[in-house]
Amino acid sequence: MRQHTIVLGVIGSDCHAVGNKILERYFANAGFNVINLGVMVSQQEFIDAAIETNANAILISSLYGQGELDCEGLRGRCIEAGLENIVLYVGGNLVIGKKDFSAIERKFQRMGYDRIFKPDADLEQVTLLLRQDIDSLQSVQENRI
Repeated sequence: MRQHTIVLGVIGSDCHAVGNKILERYFANAGFNVINLGVMVSQQEFIDAAIETNANAILISSLYGQGELDCEGLRGRCIEAGLENIVLYVGGNLVIGKKDFSAIERKFQRMGYDRIFKPDADLEQVTLLLRQDIDSLQSVQENRI
């Protein structure tokens, strides 16, 4: 099985580092090549790292509640940079206040994110979905050739 490369980090002015390290270790142990950008990462840094490493996916976390603002427009910027086929995941405490998760999920799907996760997401399930999404996208790309 080919090793997939993922770029992960904590977006915006968010400096929550512990969960980011947990994600790095978990995905590395699951067989992914993990490029961890750390905390306080800009959208452009995610894009640059994805291009540089030929990444299959970008995984963004946010815990300080400003994910909605920090994540807006990333899909469009990815497309402009030639990353129209990259898998985009986002998770954490994405908005301020208690809101129905299905509404949050719809909002981020409209922004172009492939999967949206609550802070307590089951990482085993996330890993399965990530592999499926990457493999599915690669299959579509190979069929176009």
